[in-house]
Amino acid sequence: MTYLTAITYIHTAISLIAIPLGIMATARLFRPDLPGHWTRSFLWLAVLTSATGFIFPFIGITPAFVTGIVALAVLAAMRWAYTHPEAAFARWTYAGGMVASLYLLIFVAVVQAFLKIPNLHALAPTGTEAPFAITQVLVLLVMVAIGIAALRAFRWRTAL
Repeated sequence: MTYLTAITYIHTAISLIAIPLGIMATARLFRPDLPGHWTRSFLWLAVLTSATGFIFPFIGITPAFVTGIVALAVLAAMRWAYTHPEAAFARWTYAGGMVASLYLLIFVAVVQAFLKIPNLHALAPTGTEAPFAITQVLVLLVMVAIGIAALRAFRWRTAL
């Protein structure tokens, strides 16, 4: 196994673990009785996923590179909001950031699914075809709806 193959497997595994944890952490925005370890675990894995993406060989500014930078910026904003809950917009920054972080992971998972799964790749070999676009729009709409609901529901009720 090459170094690049090993990094790919590790990066992918971290991402695939982070997504269900992100779902649980996002659900916690609506239900304060869920344990805080979902949130901490998701945030650490989201940072690790983004960070390990930068270990791959740099071939220029690619969509993956930009997505990693945006994901880290969102996570940094969430960290700031967590440490400054009294600040204006901290609650919205945190809740919106949680949903945005999960969305970015799912967005990349959909891209990778269309690239790597033969049946999906056959539907959208270049990533510009309707099945890919429809899937990404549906994911975006679902995440926007969850984000709006989370922004309305989340309160700093308990320690994270």
